[in-house]
Amino acid sequence: MRRVCTELRPTDLADIIALVALYRPGPMELIPQFIAAKHGRVVPTYIHPKLEPILRETYGIPVYQEHVMQIARDIAGFSMGQADELRKVMGKKLKDKMPVYRQKFIDGAQEQGIEGELAAKIFEFVEPFAGYGFNKSHAAAYGWISYQTAYLKANYPLQYFAALMTSVKDKTDKLVEYIDEAKKLG
Repeated sequence: MRRVCTELRPTDLADIIALVALYRPGPMELIPQFIAAKHGRVVPTYIHPKLEPILRETYGIPVYQEHVMQIARDIAGFSMGQADELRKVMGKKLKDKMPVYRQKFIDGAQEQGIEGELAAKIFEFVEPFAGYGFNKSHAAAYGWISYQTAYLKANYPLQYFAALMTSVKDKTDKLVEYIDEAKKLG
């Protein structure tokens, strides 16, 4: 994560939140694409213009569960409830229900004026992300805590390490690890 943060050079909390959601098995392989797009080395592409406002903040990559749901609503005309059902079916990889929801998505997209083949392509684009999509509010909470922790460690190291070591005073292995880290930082 340190290497990824160094490469990304986060400029706002949204960058940290996205990294929290991406730094997990599955989406982790998309981190280099995310970083390259942030720094302008690649230009994000969108299968359909309606995807751009949804995925702009994450450079064309569906990262959050909310992205999957918004795509279902904007592309296929799903209600909030239907979009959440789709997210659950995709996320839990319910293979018996997937063809039904795929067809509902394609039919809904066609009702919105999107050609069937393109609708199927959009569904296939979203499907893998739904399996590991992270809830944005959870990523935001973890990101905010990470930011605060990093700030305290960088600006108040004595107090930070005192609090950290107090929290693990009964766990010798962790205590030794944190003492070593504190020594490295002087």
